[in-house]
Amino acid sequence: MGDWLDDAKAIEELERERSIQAQLARPRPSGPSLPDCIDCDNEIPAARQALGGITRCVPCQTLHERSYRR
Repeated sequence: MGDWLDDAKAIEELERERSIQAQLARPRPSGPSLPDCIDCDNEIPAARQALGGITRCVPCQTLHERSYRR
């Protein structure tokens, strides 16, 4: 018989796996990346552009995702 700590760990692992699967199921942008951010016009780093389909710099993408979740 497991104790409450084992149960909590099992629940945490299950929730982590569900979260990872939800992120992997989200559609990824495709196509060419833009050289400049569509929100702030700052340059998008080449390493980020190489991912493909990138239209925002990291700070602007973070703000976009936070406002999208609400």
